[in-house]
Amino acid sequence: MRARNERLVLSLVRRHQALSKSEIARMTGLSAQTVSVIMRLLEKDGLLLRGEPVRGKVGQPSVPMRLNPDGAFFFGLKVGRRSAELVLTDFVGNVRQRDRRTYDYPTPKATLEFSTESLGKMISSMSPEAKGRIAGLGIAMPFYLWDWAQTLQVPQEEMDPWRVSDLKADLARRLDIPVFLQNDATAACGAELVFGPADGPRDFLYFYIGFFIGGGVVLNGAIFSGRGNAGAIGPLPVPDDAGGVRPLIDVASLYVLERAITTAGVTSHSIWETTQRWDVPKVQLEYWLKQTASGIAFAIVSSCSLIDFECVKIDGWMPQDIKARLVEMVEDKLSELNLTGLERPAVLAGAVGPEARSLGAASLPLSERYLSEA
Repeated sequence: MRARNERLVLSLVRRHQALSKSEIARMTGLSAQTVSVIMRLLEKDGLLLRGEPVRGKVGQPSVPMRLNPDGAFFFGLKVGRRSAELVLTDFVGNVRQRDRRTYDYPTPKATLEFSTESLGKMISSMSPEAKGRIAGLGIAMPFYLWDWAQTLQVPQEEMDPWRVSDLKADLARRLDIPVFLQNDATAACGAELVFGPADGPRDFLYFYIGFFIGGGVVLNGAIFSGRGNAGAIGPLPVPDDAGGVRPLIDVASLYVLERAITTAGVTSHSIWETTQRWDVPKVQLEYWLKQTASGIAFAIVSSCSLIDFECVKIDGWMPQDIKARLVEMVEDKLSELNLTGLERPAVLAGAVGPEARSLGAASLPLSERYLSEA
């Protein structure tokens, strides 16, 4: 019960950035004495910091408490189809260190080598006290990577080693910290939930556009994973521009844009190297945006036919201005569709951005050890 209450307090302080003991007691229903004991213990453990007293008209001044950025540290490893990234985050989600590597396609051997080397460098650069506050490593990666050899345009035998590879177990044997694993799109959804706006919606459908589009479902302030991968959304059938029907993944993924750019005789490297600015042909980009917006809009209608989401969030590995345009185009396309019998959800840009998968990976040990879904 004590551990649950501590996690509840930390979750509330994270959500509201700073809270006094009286505010926490009112929100949780716990006695003032119980909250006082919990806050003292969390402060002693270095997880909370005291703010400046706030003096009212009567009574003792209230002292807001906030999270100590140095209270705990988390590693997040994102394994993508075109790049791998390792980040070290602090207790409030700031990225303290980062290492990234791009490639034509991922292999278990190269991924393990990159992870081990980067983890070693980051850990060795930390102070002894900080090392003692490492709470774990989260891994965000696509499941069934071997199934994507044809789409990645690499020989099947290059991807088959993923069938027997266990990256989580391999890294756990090398590290003296807990290791967690989650689908990359679901992890990105988790980042939006943990690091997104504190006053955000409690129920929303989430889209993350990477090499493949994926997503997640949040209900009552928690990710709904079903039997393991609910909200993947990639297989949802949507109309294409030829009058047929195709899976959303073949319409709204970045690999579709990459293929179009390459077919036009232009290199597509800038897509994977940076999200500050893309140097890509306007014709191919505009066509991809149009098709992606249409596909996502149809997917929203299908999804809202099952669950009346109050909000849809769209994020991805793309520049901020392109994401803003996509959100606007999805809104416009929704206006053209028949929503009879449905509540139209708000469509918003995701708050976390391109790093959602890496930060989502880092949020796995954070959520497991320090957060409550209440």
